[in-house]
Amino acid sequence: MFSSERLKGIDVFVCVAESGSFTAAAEKMHLTGSAISKSIARLEGRLGTRLLHRTTRRVALTDAGMTFYRTCTGVLADLEEAELALQAEASEVRGSVRIDLPGAFGRAQVLPILLHLAQDHPALTPHISFSDGFVDLFKEGVDIVVRIGGADAWPDTVGQRCLARERHILCASPAYLARQGMPLTDRELQHHQCIAYGWVDGRITPWNFADDQGATVRRQVAAQLVVGNGEGIVMAVMAGCGIAQLPSWLIQQQLDEGTLVEVLAHRATEGMPINLAWVKSRETLPKVRVLLEALVTSLTPTDERSPPP
Repeated sequence: MFSSERLKGIDVFVCVAESGSFTAAAEKMHLTGSAISKSIARLEGRLGTRLLHRTTRRVALTDAGMTFYRTCTGVLADLEEAELALQAEASEVRGSVRIDLPGAFGRAQVLPILLHLAQDHPALTPHISFSDGFVDLFKEGVDIVVRIGGADAWPDTVGQRCLARERHILCASPAYLARQGMPLTDRELQHHQCIAYGWVDGRITPWNFADDQGATVRRQVAAQLVVGNGEGIVMAVMAGCGIAQLPSWLIQQQLDEGTLVEVLAHRATEGMPINLAWVKSRETLPKVRVLLEALVTSLTPTDERSPPP
């Protein structure tokens, strides 16, 4: 016979596990730290096992705690799914979903997908933010993130998938090449105007070149123009200011239109992976599932696609 007593405390436990501390969980749940601590103690007493390792600053799951956490998140996801089903037809995608995207890539490649999806599902409310740093999905309350790199930054409670990899290419405008000529070897770049990415502290990002064996070699170039923003570099190249190295996703439209031309194609290199990450406990919710499916389908190269998570 199922007892409702078994449900007591699991929402507090999940919140503590995802927040990493009693204090953070208390703030999120609008409870006192004492109430959080007592709830966990009662739950551990009822189960007869320790669920959390406690330190002065953080808590971490024990092996038993991790097993119980996975079960609890599944139960809570099922409950949320049931509540949504009561509010709408089972096939309807409804509710708010928080998505965080990297700035340039998010605007150029991901935002159009989300806007189209929002039009197809009027009851869906995407909450879209842009940032380029690490995002703690649980602390920030984010459901889905897209990141270039960062696969080693997420815990086991976060699902993740590599969608594709960047391709770094050299490019210039037709007007610049007509004026200065097309370089045939990477050595000839020293006679060209190069546009590089620069940081606030004065550092200039080296360029990557594929050597004759296909290995990637990093090399500093003498830059005539330094710009600290990828979209700004595109503007400079389009204006005929010189040759730049950029990820192909950022300039694919210009390449297709012929307003930019690839230079030294045999020296192009593979860049960082483009990763999708999400809160595992929410992946079965229709509003999250439809977004994951759309992002996997749209951002993964056709020959690398497999079913979404």
